[in-house]
Amino acid sequence: MTDSAREPTVAADNPIVLAFSGGLDTSFCVPWLKETYGRPVVTATVNTGGLDADAAAALERRALALGAAQHVMIDARDEFFDRVLKYLIMGNVRRGNLYPLCVGAERGVQARHLAQIAKSLGATTVAHGCTAAGNDQVRFEIILKTLAPELEVLAPVRDHSWQRADQVRYLEERGLPVPAKGSAYSINRGLWGVTIGGTETLDSKDSIPESAWVLSSGAFDEAEEPVEIEIGFERGVPVSVDGERLAPVALIEKLEAIGASYAIGRGIHLGDTILGTKGRVAFEAPAAEILLTAHRELEKLTLTGLQMRIKEPLAQTYGDLVHEGKQLDPAARDIEALLESSQARVTGTVRCLLRPGSVFIVGVQSPHSLMAASRGKYGESAGEWTPADAVGFSRILALPGMLHTRAGG
Repeated sequence: MTDSAREPTVAADNPIVLAFSGGLDTSFCVPWLKETYGRPVVTATVNTGGLDADAAAALERRALALGAAQHVMIDARDEFFDRVLKYLIMGNVRRGNLYPLCVGAERGVQARHLAQIAKSLGATTVAHGCTAAGNDQVRFEIILKTLAPELEVLAPVRDHSWQRADQVRYLEERGLPVPAKGSAYSINRGLWGVTIGGTETLDSKDSIPESAWVLSSGAFDEAEEPVEIEIGFERGVPVSVDGERLAPVALIEKLEAIGASYAIGRGIHLGDTILGTKGRVAFEAPAAEILLTAHRELEKLTLTGLQMRIKEPLAQTYGDLVHEGKQLDPAARDIEALLESSQARVTGTVRCLLRPGSVFIVGVQSPHSLMAASRGKYGESAGEWTPADAVGFSRILALPGMLHTRAGG
């Protein structure tokens, strides 16, 4: 091999920028990358929810204790709402009619910032802690390759088949901090909720134990009394709780705290992974459950039936694009444009009764109510038509069936 054909060497001081959550996989990656490549490791946490000031400070301390040369923290909660969550609400997006994409939807925003941090540091290499069996590896790498194809991407846990028990042992042998709960559960938390993976979710038989729930453990032991709250929407975007106007992030965080005390939004999602296998994960998404349920009912009041029929499959496609890390595809922008247009009249208030484990919609009001616009009363009286009109309408609707029967002899 000639000199010109050799791969360029990487300077020993060229940092590896690691997407860092503080969990077992990314904690293991810090010392392993540093030891294996002999280069400094810069940890980067992109906060898309679930981190308060104390948790953020603890995360930085852990990263430095694990050997990181520097820790970078980016608050991207507002960006996450504006770029992704807003459209998931407008589309009433749930995967498998259950899972509100509470974790995974933020990976595109996180990968975007990871590439930007690497560029600002002059780094040529980024890394993540994903395994070979999960969805996140695909999401991260599709976004990274789209935005910064020149970056080298390392995935130590995936590429070297590190098992969780072996990672714990690796850290313990070096006297390095091991995340709480060790290798028992894999927990991911964001603005839209929490996912929990453990031995119980490796097959389809059982739920996780009560103690493993992160936001609502023990919530049914002494159940809260039912409470009614009112959520205000403007053009499909949640803007208030009980008349108090809040920015989207603050509103979601408030609803999460309220809903978690009722164990609202718990579930175990079983569905198709990006890789084509079946996967299962427990989740808690109190704010998502409340907002998606409320928004759907407000849409029923303000959108025409045809609007809802056209919007539904496109929203499902949008959810698939986000789930698969393909939200940079131009098709996602097209769907977002339709979703925004569809929300022009989705303004009003929704009264929600919160009870242990469930959300009940008490009532919905809107200045654009299609129900209030009609002079007719369903099941009671006709407003825009006469009894004779109703007879003729029914006869015409029955015509295809009549012809089919007649043709069959």
